[in-house]
Amino acid sequence: MHITFKVRRFDPNKEASQAFYQEFPVKTQPGMTILDALIDIKARQDGALTFRKSCRSAICGSCAMQIHGLNRLACETQVEPLKKTTLVIDPLPGFRIIKDLAVDMESFYEHLARVKPYLINEEPPPARERLQSEAEFKLIEDPIACILCASCTSSCPSFWYDTEYVGPSALTKAYRYNFDSRDHGAGERMEVLDNKHGLWRCHTIFNCMDACPKKIKITQHISNLKKMVVAERY
Repeated sequence: MHITFKVRRFDPNKEASQAFYQEFPVKTQPGMTILDALIDIKARQDGALTFRKSCRSAICGSCAMQIHGLNRLACETQVEPLKKTTLVIDPLPGFRIIKDLAVDMESFYEHLARVKPYLINEEPPPARERLQSEAEFKLIEDPIACILCASCTSSCPSFWYDTEYVGPSALTKAYRYNFDSRDHGAGERMEVLDNKHGLWRCHTIFNCMDACPKKIKITQHISNLKKMVVAERY
């Protein structure tokens, strides 16, 4: 198949209004992914094309971008099943564009750091490990799959409106640790969660779940966090 890739281009040395779409014809093969096609374009047609990539295995999350209007990982999205003769490729919305398909993720990681996404436990560590029952692990098994690709946060209208909103990815990480039986840090995360830029900015739109490449039940976890906060504080 011959597919036309219509790629959003942005030069940081020019005004944002001068961004444009550039078309690249690509001869695709069965099994070719969007990332394969972009690598081919960069190698054969325009070496200045900028995008992020790393593992090519849907683990690192660095190749998240908007593919024909939907946030997806370029490395796992195959061209052929999309059944398009023209594919529009944009950077993730909601973030400042650095160049072409690469966006500034600094605010995303700042919001993530605010929820303290790590185990907090001041008790002396045991000789070997902190054990969990199978039932306790089941509570956090789903959000553990998050790869921090930012697809969910970037798809959220609440995040587009309020740049101080911590976003669904950070809230999912907060859930993952607040509901971890080994963690004692729920109280430390409470002030970040219980305010207008935290849990209560989520309006249960479900865009985050549609965008998540790992099919994490993000909205459900945020709802459970809301119940926890209400039970603890109100």
